[in-house]
Amino acid sequence: MNLEEIHTKDLPLTVYEPTHGWLSLKLDELWHYRELLYFLTWRDIKVRYKQTALGVAWAILQPLITMVIFSVIFGNLAKLPSEGIPYPVFSYAALLPWDLFAGALQRAGISLVGNSNLITKVYFPRLVIPISAVVAGLVDFAISFVVLLGLMFFYHITPTWAILTIPLFALLAVLTALAVSLWLSALNVQYRDVQYMIPFLIQAWMYASPVAYSVGLIPSGAWRIIYGLNPLAGVIQGFRWALLGAAPPGQLIVVSVIIVLILLVSGLFYFKRMERTFADIV
Repeated sequence: MNLEEIHTKDLPLTVYEPTHGWLSLKLDELWHYRELLYFLTWRDIKVRYKQTALGVAWAILQPLITMVIFSVIFGNLAKLPSEGIPYPVFSYAALLPWDLFAGALQRAGISLVGNSNLITKVYFPRLVIPISAVVAGLVDFAISFVVLLGLMFFYHITPTWAILTIPLFALLAVLTALAVSLWLSALNVQYRDVQYMIPFLIQAWMYASPVAYSVGLIPSGAWRIIYGLNPLAGVIQGFRWALLGAAPPGQLIVVSVIIVLILLVSGLFYFKRMERTFADIV
């Protein structure tokens, strides 16, 4: 037996087989591949701002410019009610979770096709790819949050103890983006026109969310519950309540949490079921 045969014999042999059934989630693999998750997240952050003139300043300019446009059109011209809160900070507080959701959905929805060369060459849990695309958006969120605190100081708005709940609402926004991305990213592998549908979906979703207007415009009762089927409604109103003292999300957040859990669990099962075909189709 030569030296090469000895070394080969000592190496552990791992055999990966296609999963079967709907219950093979294997979520524990995410912990074993946590370093890969960190690497892909950091790579997404660097690639997004590589060879850009303004770099991370885009994380400030995008919501800031949108806030100015909303303030002129909806605040000054349309004069939409803002629950007694100055409209610029009222709209910016909504743009914060919205941009976190929309950016994550845009990146994660096409993440599998964008990493096709990696998927076809080596085994790892494919869930790492959309998760890293979603988590990368937290950097922009943190930068934009500092700007929001500056706006609150400028308008003499003092946060209450409710600001401690902001991480929970941010987590709900991330889970919403991940839940929808699991469906879209898996579908995009099989149907490439999904990537062209995502920008339209994001645009339509923004108008269906209380970004430029107040939840108070939606009649209470059954209509408010139906409106809560949009999970971003509860998230955005939660941000305004926690930061600006707006009306509490109430039943909106309850309905939103239920919808997110349904989307996330079903998305995980669908993603894992389709995962076995990614390398062959992508």
